Amino acid sequence: MNAEAETGPAGLSVALAGRLGAFALDIAFAAPATGVTALFGPSGSGKTSVLRGVAGLAAFDGRITVGDEIWQDAASFRPPHRRAVGYVFQEASLFAHLTVAKNLVYGARRSPGGVDAAHHAEIVELLGLGPLLARAPAGLSGGERQRVALGRAILSRPKLLLMDEPLSALDRFAKDEILPYFEALQAELAIPVLYVSHDIAEVERLADRIVVIEKGRVQAAGGLNAALTDSGLGFVRDPHAAAVLPARVVAYHTEDALTELDLGGQPVFVDGSGPHDVGAARRLRIEARDVSLSREIPTLSTISNTLKVRILAIEPASAADYSVFLALEGAEQLSFVAKVTRRSARRLSLAPGDSVFAQIKSVSLATARAIGD
Repeated sequence: MNAEAETGPAGLSVALAGRLGAFALDIAFAAPATGVTALFGPSGSGKTSVLRGVAGLAAFDGRITVGDEIWQDAASFRPPHRRAVGYVFQEASLFAHLTVAKNLVYGARRSPGGVDAAHHAEIVELLGLGPLLARAPAGLSGGERQRVALGRAILSRPKLLLMDEPLSALDRFAKDEILPYFEALQAELAIPVLYVSHDIAEVERLADRIVVIEKGRVQAAGGLNAALTDSGLGFVRDPHAAAVLPARVVAYHTEDALTELDLGGQPVFVDGSGPHDVGAARRLRIEARDVSLSREIPTLSTISNTLKVRILAIEPASAADYSVFLALEGAEQLSFVAKVTRRSARRLSLAPGDSVFAQIKSVSLATARAIGD
């Protein structure tokens, strides 16, 4: 993967170096003008330090540009209050003495132009905050508080949104409740988003691109699926290793309650979505352990999804298994992985370059939007 991402005229470019006590940071990456770029890595790798540096809350040497604005270089350092950053922390940090309605507009009232009534109404609707406006933060659930914090950050008219593990304090049920709101809002944003996480499941649902950070340095940066299927980064060795691929809804089959999507020119059927989504972009999650391979087109099988693929590479996964790296025939930018036993690979004489058929036992909609939408 490339160490830097391409950035357009309104994109983000970050290059920071310095020390915080014993911790050394030396990092450079870029992100496009829209979409979610995940900063991913283990605790202590420097993800939050990067966000703080971008926000101007920690002083590192380097250069930061957002669009045509220089926020920091060798000659200048723009202070935090002039960086037009929306920041969502692990804890919502709402003002306890203010209602939800007043919390939402707190930053907007201090931004150039003040509160935009139309934008305010749109964000309230997207985040489902209408029923909460008159309530105090103390009476909100964790997920509700984070929705308010996100709304407040967006309404402050930021040029960049920073999100520092905003779901880490929530239990699984609260995460499941809030993620669709995050997805809906991020699909509407026209600014870059940096999203810090050490949970790859969150990244799969929310991110378009990923910057993998270890010990204060960038290990890789680029498209999400390229990282998930890169043998050098280790994601493929996870028991729940998966690929996340863009697709488009082409039909809804009422008699089967299944949605048909086009994935690189081949049909895929999933449970979910509905007739109103025909034409919409979606992305699919394919878990490696749910992929089996065949030399011939399987017949009379209960597995609905069979894709024609080409083998890119075969690598050891464990004492008993191989990781088989695959790409769709005719759409080789769409890649995923199968986990097969060494015995099966030997029986089928699998080799790089072979054309085979991949049966997908389970395909799920990873998110309500497509990568890059």
